[in-house]
Amino acid sequence: MMDSVNLAALTENAARLGMRIQETLHEHTRDLSIARGGASLFDMPDDKNIGRQLEFGSDRERLEAMKRLIALTSRGRNMSNYFPQVVKNVASQDLEIRKLVYIYLLRYAEHEPDLALLSINTFQKDLTDPSPLIRAMALRVLSGIKVPMIGHIVVLAIKKCAADLSPHVRKAAALAIPKAYRLDSSQQPTLITIIQSLLQDHSALSIGSAVVAFESVCPTRLDLLHQQYRRLCRMLVDVDEWGQVNLLNLLLRYARTMLPKPTTAPNVGSEAEEFDKDLQLLQSSAEPLFQSRNPAVVLAVVRVFYYTGSPSSFCKVVNPLLRIQLNSKETESVVLPYISAVAREYPHLFSPHYAHFLICTNDPRQVKRDKIKILLKLCTTENHQALLREFIDYADDPDDLVAGDAIHAVGQCAQRVPTCARQCISALLAMIKNTITSNAIVVLKLLVQNQLHESPLERGSRSQDPLKIITQLAHRIDDIKHPRARACVIWLTGQYCPSEGGGTVIDGIADWAPDVLRKAAKSFIVEDSIVKMQILTLAAKLFVLCPTDHTLELLCRYVFSLGKYDLNYEVRDRTRMLTSLLSGVLPSIDGPQPESSIGEGVVLRREQVKKVLFEGKAGTANNTTLSGHDHLIGTLSLVIGKDMHSDSFLPEWLEAGIDPALRDNKDTSTPPAPRSISSLSVSRPAGTTGITPVVLTPTNSTPTQNARETWRDLDSFYASDSEQSESESTSDEHGHEGGKENEDSDSDEDDGDEDGEESGSKSEEEVERWNLSQEADSLIHEHRQEVYNTGARTV
Repeated sequence: MMDSVNLAALTENAARLGMRIQETLHEHTRDLSIARGGASLFDMPDDKNIGRQLEFGSDRERLEAMKRLIALTSRGRNMSNYFPQVVKNVASQDLEIRKLVYIYLLRYAEHEPDLALLSINTFQKDLTDPSPLIRAMALRVLSGIKVPMIGHIVVLAIKKCAADLSPHVRKAAALAIPKAYRLDSSQQPTLITIIQSLLQDHSALSIGSAVVAFESVCPTRLDLLHQQYRRLCRMLVDVDEWGQVNLLNLLLRYARTMLPKPTTAPNVGSEAEEFDKDLQLLQSSAEPLFQSRNPAVVLAVVRVFYYTGSPSSFCKVVNPLLRIQLNSKETESVVLPYISAVAREYPHLFSPHYAHFLICTNDPRQVKRDKIKILLKLCTTENHQALLREFIDYADDPDDLVAGDAIHAVGQCAQRVPTCARQCISALLAMIKNTITSNAIVVLKLLVQNQLHESPLERGSRSQDPLKIITQLAHRIDDIKHPRARACVIWLTGQYCPSEGGGTVIDGIADWAPDVLRKAAKSFIVEDSIVKMQILTLAAKLFVLCPTDHTLELLCRYVFSLGKYDLNYEVRDRTRMLTSLLSGVLPSIDGPQPESSIGEGVVLRREQVKKVLFEGKAGTANNTTLSGHDHLIGTLSLVIGKDMHSDSFLPEWLEAGIDPALRDNKDTSTPPAPRSISSLSVSRPAGTTGITPVVLTPTNSTPTQNARETWRDLDSFYASDSEQSESESTSDEHGHEGGKENEDSDSDEDDGDEDGEESGSKSEEEVERWNLSQEADSLIHEHRQEVYNTGARTV
């Protein structure tokens, strides 16, 4: 019986102990589940108890609720309905909860500005918090409340934080200035004063943000940078990456506006370059940033060198651009327009590196097109064979735009390097046999025109007659379906159909020309408008060459009758113009005319009409250029290839510039690197300049100068001072004992001399110690003042 009672008691106690252990483990592992974050926060099914935890829960439950709230917000869910409960926790003593509350308020303060106003007093109180992170986040939230009535409060908070000792808080103040300006633009004078003080900051952490504030509030007030220009140039390498981009653009704009334009004068095979010292300072300070890992910084430096450097310094931009081109596909799509812009003016810089721009199969369309443009600009007599083979291969690309650019590049190679024209024409004729006809014919038309405008001697040296090429195109008119290509072939047929030896079918016209008109007239109704206008022009040219042929006359009347009633007004206008032009050759070309209208207007003779039709064009227009637009480097228009209204402009150079003395400012120079007090000990306090130093040469002690050279910080200085006082007291005791031992053996006169020397040495030691203490106090005061000015922390 007793055994069963004991067993039941043990079982009950074990169950209670297990429950307590389970509760303890659950309590202690709760923090671990919260800290795990990630998937555990997202996997919670509902958010019904978040509001209750925020109002009535403990600090741990509130922290968990805030983490779940931020996690759900990051997933795109609208959690603004918890704004009142979150605002109540803005004054929480838990630092983690306050951070999360600030993040939430930054997200939803714009949606609930009235409730956010209730916590303004708390934000103002947090501006004096010991933690720089809390001060910065309080200012960030305060400036994010977009209520115009608190504009002056935000400006006062910015002004207070701009003088904060922490550079992180000063950076937050600089970033809050554009928000305050958008909130209340009447505060611009006050904000400009704050920006001016932030630009004088010696901390590189806040300079980039100060530049952003300057560009947002007062971008034209470049006079504020006069005394800060040289210091900002020297601080470039220490600023954060995106701050470097903004600062480089600002310094470039200042240099183009305030500094004299650099001059280059040709001088017997060399160039004598004259550069302003401040412009050289900008380039020398920006050059180390070519090694930056951020492609945006490298591109900003390229922009500075391109618009401020000399042609001899442009070679420095080649390797950095080629390096960042290989970072990623996204970076390559931005870097290639920069390379194209530089290669347009200075192709010799990238010509040896043309292999970097060969097209890969997985390149995007725009990257392929940009590479073709760059390769075309780099085409020279040395590498044209390799590039021509590449262009011919790119013509088989499945993308029609890329293939069209490659075909146009083949035609451009023939113009840049005339010796390869025969090879280019053969390649284009081979493309016509395949499905690639439109762009090939357009380019071939231009090449044929250029060859026909050459002298007979040069044309005779060609192995392939241009007229034979036109004959081949005319016979294949039925195979050419693209409207633009058909229009080119019909135009070539009409322009070069006159036959000097006389045709076998129609006198003075090549045999293949009337057949082209016959085939085109059959499909006139279904042709495109651009093709219809060329068919009308071909009919007029053939008729003016042989107006006596009855068959040709009937064919021309048929074509003109179709054009007279066409639905396109341009086709009708072209028909009316050509029939009026031919009225002197055949008055009834447009049907019977009334007798009252005969003789009205100007009637041209056949020779005059022939001159108008065949020699009306002044020359051939090059429509196959791939040069692109002349957009500024560093603008969005350069990257996307379209004009953007938001692009920043680049000011023109000043011929003389402003007075360089305006940029002299010794007070705002960059402070030297922190050094030990011993290295600064050469300076004397103001009150001790007139004291003659006393040189002591003790026999049993180390010189004072050697001891002073071992100081590295304030602790070492105080330690050495205490050791020196202890050593001096010890030496005094030894000296006193030695005086007692020798008192009986020495005479009274010697005793008097020793007493005089001892008193003299003590007075000299007191003077030296007083000098050292005054010097130390002065150095400590200067060090503290420097720490206060720079906002750094003392050791």
